[in-house]
Amino acid sequence: MPRLSRARAASVRPWLLLAPALAVLAVLMLWPLVRVFLFSLQDYGLREITTGEPNWIGLGNYAEVLASPELWTVVLPNTVGFAVLSVAGTVAFGTGVAVLLASLGTFWRTVTSSAIMAAWAMPAVTGTYVWVWIFDADRGVFNDVLMGLGLLDDPTNWFTDRWSFYAIVLLNVIHHGFPFVAITVLAGLLGVPKEMLEAAEMDGAGSFRRFFSIIVPQLRQVFAVVIILSTIWDFKVFAQVYLMPGGAGSNRSVLNLGVWSYVESFGQNRYGFGSAIAVLLTLLLLVVTVVYVRTVLAEEER
Repeated sequence: MPRLSRARAASVRPWLLLAPALAVLAVLMLWPLVRVFLFSLQDYGLREITTGEPNWIGLGNYAEVLASPELWTVVLPNTVGFAVLSVAGTVAFGTGVAVLLASLGTFWRTVTSSAIMAAWAMPAVTGTYVWVWIFDADRGVFNDVLMGLGLLDDPTNWFTDRWSFYAIVLLNVIHHGFPFVAITVLAGLLGVPKEMLEAAEMDGAGSFRRFFSIIVPQLRQVFAVVIILSTIWDFKVFAQVYLMPGGAGSNRSVLNLGVWSYVESFGQNRYGFGSAIAVLLTLLLLVVTVVYVRTVLAEEER
């Protein structure tokens, strides 16, 4: 076979191997995204569903979303603020657990790691109902403990206030997400050369200095991956907000982008407006994903 033909075959072969997976992704993911984008360009409601006739309005839905005071005063602060706190809390708590796991022997490390993975394996719906039960106004354990300690006279509904509502969501998401961070960071910790840590200890470096001067630089790639993946997951939190009392739209002060899109689409039958919100959320996540891919590729090139 001529050299040029062999080179061309070698360049085409990876695309032939990827073709089935790309075809499945195009059908399952790309086409729904295209449909959502087309809906976002229409005033699409029940009349359009029953008649089948499109009602194109161009970028009208996007203009309405971006001009809505609710976006800038409620939805975006809830989405971004919650994502920042959630990522910081999940990574900090997961890293602390990983350090504790690394100090255990092999047997207890295996037992404890298996136990905490149960929190990650638990469906988000199940975990959310457990937290709802804990903070329930009438039968919740949290109210009973505070009243037993004399810190509360009457039961309090923690789901009506925006801040306490998101504090409970934060606990729920950190509880559900920290095992992934802990196990990932633990794998990196076990790869740090012990000779470096022992040499630093002999030079008089304390535990905090050894952690921040030796371990953190060694695990830079691991931290980059868990932070960016956690950011993507926490930006699109839906079930943990929607299933909480008031989270399905009755308390509009706790809306985030995902729930706002769902409530407008299926609660108000404004499918075009809801699709525009979903497209904006997708674009936001694409930006984070591009940062993630560029970070991973940059680390691999080093």
